[in-house]
This record gives sequence, C-alpha cells and structure tokens, in this order.
Amino acid sequence: MDFRLMGIDTPLFHTLQHLMDAAGEDSDKSVNAPSRNYVRDAKAMAATPADVKEYPNSYVFVVDMPGLKSGDIKVQVEDDNVLLISGERKREEEKEGAKYIRMERRIGKFMRKFTLPENANTDAISAVCQDGVLTVTVQKLPPPEPKKPKTIEVKIG
Repeated sequence: MDFRLMGIDTPLFHTLQHLMDAAGEDSDKSVNAPSRNYVRDAKAMAATPADVKEYPNSYVFVVDMPGLKSGDIKVQVEDDNVLLISGERKREEEKEGAKYIRMERRIGKFMRKFTLPENANTDAISAVCQDGVLTVTVQKLPPPEPKKPKTIEVKIG
C-alpha cells in the first residue's frame, strides 16, 4: 500500500512506507531475528547445566563433563569479570562393523558464561576435572578495610 497515492505525505507516513517497502524486500529476514552465532551459543548454553555454590572464601562452579579430556575444556576470564567455560565433545570414531542403534548423548560445542561478583579474585582461579565433573573455584577478595574516621586538627588563630 502506497500512502502517497492516498494523498498522505507526512514524514511519519513516509517512514512507515519505507519500513513496509524494506519488509517486502527481505520478507524472510526479520529485523529482530537473532544471528546464527547467537542461536548456536544459546543452544550450547542451554545444554550445559551447572551448579554454582558460594562459600565464605570462594565461589565454586560445578559442571558435568563426562568423557572429556582436559584438552577439550577451556576455562577463561573475559572482560575482567566474566567466567567462560567452553569446549567441544566430539563423536567417537566408529569402529569397523559397528553402527549406532541409538545416539542420545549430546555431541558438539558447549559453553557457559557467568558474570562474577565484584569481590571475585580473577587472579586466583583453579579448575579441576575429576571423574567427569569440572570444578572451577574462584577465590574471593578480602573485604575492604573499613574507613577510619579522619580527624582534622583545629587551629586556633
């Protein structure tokens, strides 16, 4: 529908006409459609459950990683406060004569991101994978010293 043919030619209707024309050209592409990378990352995050615990001196992140080697798992800190746990579970090589009847274990990339609190010490992070469970421990910074009141000397003039 062309609003100009109807005798309506205001800036508002001109913008509306432009949006309608653009929508007709790219009807299969939505302006608000998520990118492929976003969808892939969202699926990877949804398929990677984690437990997060807080202790008096640390935060502990526990993620099940059955069958993965340490080289398949990456633990990083991004932007000084985002803990990123990622990696990839690869399909086992098929042995001659064997075929899958059912495949239910997830393969492919996995990822989780956690925004760390302000008191997390990103210089004191350890990661251990034992019996298929990854445990990432982030130590807490010591609490700041309370500020002592400042005494100002009063001069007598």
